[in-house]
Amino acid sequence: MLLFTGLSLTYTSHYLKTTRSNIDNGQPRIHLQNHISEAHRIAKSQGLDGVRKWLIKLDHEVAVPHLLIDENGNDLLNREVPNRILRRINRRNARDDYISRDNDHDDHEHKRRARHRPIIIDHMRYYLIPDHRNITLDRVLNRPKVITIPLIVATLISGIVCFLLARYLTSPLSRLRTATSAMAKGELDYRVAHTMGKRKDEIVELAIDFDNMAAQLQKLLSSHKQLLRDASHELRSPLARLQVALGLAQKKSNGDIDKELSRIELETERLNELIGQLLSLARLETNTSEMQFETLNLATLLTEVVDDAQYEASSNKRQVNLENKIDCQINGNPILLKSAIENVIRNAIRYTEENTSVDITMQSSDNNQVIIQINDHGPGIEEDMINKIFEPFVRTSSARDRQTGGYGLGLTIAKRAIDLHNGKITAQNNTQSGMSVLIQLPCNRAIT
Repeated sequence: MLLFTGLSLTYTSHYLKTTRSNIDNGQPRIHLQNHISEAHRIAKSQGLDGVRKWLIKLDHEVAVPHLLIDENGNDLLNREVPNRILRRINRRNARDDYISRDNDHDDHEHKRRARHRPIIIDHMRYYLIPDHRNITLDRVLNRPKVITIPLIVATLISGIVCFLLARYLTSPLSRLRTATSAMAKGELDYRVAHTMGKRKDEIVELAIDFDNMAAQLQKLLSSHKQLLRDASHELRSPLARLQVALGLAQKKSNGDIDKELSRIELETERLNELIGQLLSLARLETNTSEMQFETLNLATLLTEVVDDAQYEASSNKRQVNLENKIDCQINGNPILLKSAIENVIRNAIRYTEENTSVDITMQSSDNNQVIIQINDHGPGIEEDMINKIFEPFVRTSSARDRQTGGYGLGLTIAKRAIDLHNGKITAQNNTQSGMSVLIQLPCNRAIT
């Protein structure tokens, strides 16, 4: 604002200085002489009516009102003539009469007289007099040719200044928005303060606080992941020794405590499964850059997963059906992607009713996307849990029993894997019964 005010004052000072210089150099007199010459030309060719039309046009174009006054002191357009102008005309007429009688006058008087010579119209003398004192703001604003150019210039300057000011204020906010979006996607190493340049304002302080917050979150999350990995690895060794000791105990028990040992074995297997899932989740969250991706046929991979799942489903009086396969190529990790889809299908098998089936379909969507829909015929899920089932260790109330529910990590692992493939996984309750899980993945191109 200080800069804009300074520029405005500088321009105004320059304008006033230029105007004063033009007056000193006789610029207004030159304009007046041109107007008088134009009036003489129109008077000879078009008469009084032509001069009147020209005078009306001139009055609408220039900021300074020009009065065309006859010998009786009346303006041609019936405008009020100030007394000071009438007195000036009388003095001019008296001077002209004196000069006419006196032949001994200098060239300056001849030039002045030529510049202020009357305009003869129908044997009547008219004098064109500029009235500089009657320049008003309203008159200037009502003259398009006078106000248009300054208005356009002022608008352009204001627009440029406002645009630059808006960019100056919003560009760091845009970078902060990009940083928050990156952070929401899990990029906790994204920093923004170094992009602010040499600014020293509240926005820079906000960017510094944001970087500190991101660094602290990254540190806490890294510590959490490291603890999870270390604990899982450390549990594997005593668990393996426990399984060996359990096997030896079963051999030496002679059947006396088989029930208790079988229970210990079952809980040991569950613990081993939980540790395996925790390690899988930790790898997905930390070593994503080291994963190898390749081009694979999604329909072929899905067929293999369904064939494997059918063995588990048939032993529990359930079926797995795959319909409407779409052959397409995607860029992905086959092991990771297979594990993600398998987790969803196994979850559906676990909750679908006996003597029902898990129905799997493939369909294409816009933007070269393929959607895998997995439907079960189970009890469904509470609406308030729909958006939470993909979080770690979250299980619905119907899955609280260890006999039917897992550990709440299968769908979490599936979501992490699908996210790594630039896909999307969602869940919804079916209209009649059961739940549907939709996996959306990018399809590079259809296979012919």
